[in-house]
Amino acid sequence: MATISRRRWLAACGTAALTVSVTAWLAGCGWVGNEYTFSQSQLQAALERKFPFSQRYMQLFDIQLANPQLLLDPQRNRVSITFDATLDNRLFFREAMKGRFALDSALRYDPSTRSLVLQDPEVKQFDVAGLPQQYSRQLNALGGILAEQLLQDYPLYTFKPDELKFGGTRVEPGTITVLPDGINVKISRP
Repeated sequence: MATISRRRWLAACGTAALTVSVTAWLAGCGWVGNEYTFSQSQLQAALERKFPFSQRYMQLFDIQLANPQLLLDPQRNRVSITFDATLDNRLFFREAMKGRFALDSALRYDPSTRSLVLQDPEVKQFDVAGLPQQYSRQLNALGGILAEQLLQDYPLYTFKPDELKFGGTRVEPGTITVLPDGINVKISRP
């Protein structure tokens, strides 16, 4: 029977404890094997931190989007986001007009920002209460531009640098799959 020195035995126990701790930590973060899963509540919280979003369009309209609500569409592998919208233009309106803005979008990983971003967002709804009918065509055009130009590549979730390392090796997100209760991201080594 081989004997193990006390120093080697303690080192082996320390390595085992570290392995168990790292495995438990990664499981708590959603990391399992070669994938990472974000729950809908994690994504919702990350999205809420990025809003309200304000933008001026053509030096005429001030648009603010607030209170985002994320919905997952696993059948189409897309996400839908609805917002409270405020549209302001003191030349045409006496006061800011409020309504709802909704879009759906595919997702992709942007390595330069380390983010899951909106890809090819499409407007599903842009309703502003009390908007005179003669402005509805312009509003629809504005909604399309807002989605295509301003929200294209908008970050839904930004990875922390340590979330893209495993065992000292840099990893990169690959295939993104929308699930009924979250988003799964396959991880690969570059």
